[in-house]
Amino acid sequence: MKTTPVLAAIMVAVATLTGCASSSYPTDTNYSTRNDASTYGVIDNIQVVRVDPATSGAGAVAGGLVGALVGNQVGSGSGRAAATAAGAIGGAVVGNSVERNRNQPHDVYQVSVRLDNGDYRTINQDNVYDLRVGSRVRVVDGRVYRY
Repeated sequence: MKTTPVLAAIMVAVATLTGCASSSYPTDTNYSTRNDASTYGVIDNIQVVRVDPATSGAGAVAGGLVGALVGNQVGSGSGRAAATAAGAIGGAVVGNSVERNRNQPHDVYQVSVRLDNGDYRTINQDNVYDLRVGSRVRVVDGRVYRY
C-alpha cells in the first residue's frame, strides 16, 4: 500500500482549509498608541449588539481528516487517492457547516470608554454586571472593570 499519495492528499486538504480559516471578531476596536497593560477612563455608552461569530476552521480541519480517512477505505490505486481527496474536501465542507451551525449569533454588550488620555475604546463583552454610563472604569486585556 502506498501511503505517500494519501498523506499528500491529507496535507493539501489541511493546508487549504487552514488558509481559509478566519479569526474571531475583534474585542477592542480602537487601539491606544501606548502599550499600557491597563488604562483608566469613564464609560461613555453601553449598547447591546448582535454578533455573528466566525468559524475558526477547526471543524473544517477535523471534517477533512475524517473524510480523508473514510475515503482512503474505498477503491485501490489512483481510485483510492481520488476517493481520499474527495472525502477530505467533502468532510471539510460538512465540518465547517457543523461548526457554523454550532456557533449561533448572540448578543454582547458594546461598551464605549472615554480614556483619561482622550482616546476612545469600544470593547465587546458578554456581561456588564455593575457597569453604568458614567462609571469610572479600568480597561485590562480587552475587558472593562469598575474602578
